[in-house]
Amino acid sequence: MTSVTTPSATRMSHREVVQALSGLMLGLFVSILASTIVSNALPRIIADLGGSQSVYTWIVTTELLAMTATVPLWGKMADLYSKKLLIQLSLGLFVAGSLIAGLTPDVGILIVSRVVQGIGAGGMGALAMIVMAAMIPPRELGRYSGLFGAVFGVATIAGPLIGGLLVDTSWLGWRWCFLIGVPFSLAAIVLLQKTLHLPPTPRRAVSIDWLGASLITAGVCDLLIWSTLAGNHFAWGSWPTVLFVAAGLLLLALAVRVESRAKEPIIPLSIFRNRTVSLAILASVLVGLAMFGGTVFLSQYFQISLGKTPTVAGLMSLPLIFGLLVSSTVAGQLITKYGRWKAYLVAGAVVMTAGMVLLSTIDAHTSVPMLALYMAVLGVGVGMLMQNLVLAAQNDVPAQELGATTSALTFFRSMGGAIGVSALGAVLASRVTTMLADRFGAPATGGTAKVPDLATLPPEVLTVVREVYGEATAGLFLIGAPIAALAVLAVLFIKEKPLHTLSGDERRAQEEAAAGAPLA
Repeated sequence: MTSVTTPSATRMSHREVVQALSGLMLGLFVSILASTIVSNALPRIIADLGGSQSVYTWIVTTELLAMTATVPLWGKMADLYSKKLLIQLSLGLFVAGSLIAGLTPDVGILIVSRVVQGIGAGGMGALAMIVMAAMIPPRELGRYSGLFGAVFGVATIAGPLIGGLLVDTSWLGWRWCFLIGVPFSLAAIVLLQKTLHLPPTPRRAVSIDWLGASLITAGVCDLLIWSTLAGNHFAWGSWPTVLFVAAGLLLLALAVRVESRAKEPIIPLSIFRNRTVSLAILASVLVGLAMFGGTVFLSQYFQISLGKTPTVAGLMSLPLIFGLLVSSTVAGQLITKYGRWKAYLVAGAVVMTAGMVLLSTIDAHTSVPMLALYMAVLGVGVGMLMQNLVLAAQNDVPAQELGATTSALTFFRSMGGAIGVSALGAVLASRVTTMLADRFGAPATGGTAKVPDLATLPPEVLTVVREVYGEATAGLFLIGAPIAALAVLAVLFIKEKPLHTLSGDERRAQEEAAAGAPLA
């Protein structure tokens, strides 16, 4: 029988991998930063441009929405075209969106710019993981994925700190929360051009399933828009809810039908037959729901309920950064050393749930040290869980499905985050409006309360507003805790398998050689 060997010429040295990762990590950092840097600046942005609590949520949600909806398309194109060129294209779109946002004259244009930013960020988020899987064997991926998990965590949580510093610096202001990413994105494009060297993508006849992509995008957008509007503009149990949900489910059902027949599906349905992938996707959705849905409103809680400045509010997020950074890095190193990974998934899900429960007890009088402890617990849990879900799924699929699998995981995690932000944002807006009306004895109106300018409020009103926002924010984590607990069940049923020792490119070459090898 003819032996099948794997070409080693494509294997990159540790130095080459680190050089290539430097550009990827810079691009990923900047794209993720865009999602979080505005959180501490939003109260000031909304006050300057004028807007309600619903607008506050939409500025965050639209970026997540665009990122979520386009991830599958980026992942599919990564299997067909140059990954390097696609990453640079995604960063170029991000630069365009950042410039528009930084120069925006009103809230409407700001929301449009966030859509453009989200499309670019979606490409960067999906493609970075795909390129990593192509370069690095799963057995060695832990030492590098820990770094990417740390980058993800630092960008997610450091954004509010950087945003707060920019807002509090008089000669800069909130517009630099968007403009600051431009030079770093351009630097990442140049760095990737010099350091990222991948085998050329084989030329072949391709047909992208644009109908499937359109149906997926429309269905997801419909459900996300519903989760944002419900509870504010109409009741959860109302005819508009029925219409929105029915339309979204119908569009997604049509997408499944189209995808099942497409020659080049955007999300191959075959990947869902793999138990590990399906459970990892479920856990990713739950992590996105719990983490993004709760933490995106912490900065608002720090400023409105605790009365902190944007800069101090950013500093208060550091325990979450350090918890995520340490646990992600340590878990990655231990996985590389011993080759075992499931224990970190289970422990991470349990610790994340505990962090959500602890944060559900906060109010306007919670001490800073206690808050720091609660956030550190949450950070440790997320750090052990998030990147290792990707590792588990990538290790359990053929090399030719790495792009589709990775983009599917990123897509569903982003979708969970977008749903979490929009739905919990709607809950927060509704509760704040209702509670303020109850406290002041005023009838509830059809709209939502505007984000208050604390400097203009009399002391007795300020006290009530702070208590209301504290209580309402704690309620978000109380909702998120059982969602996080479901992630524990999901990861418990993932079967641990030995990690591959070949990179994605090497595995693809081996699989293709095996498929075409003649028998003796």
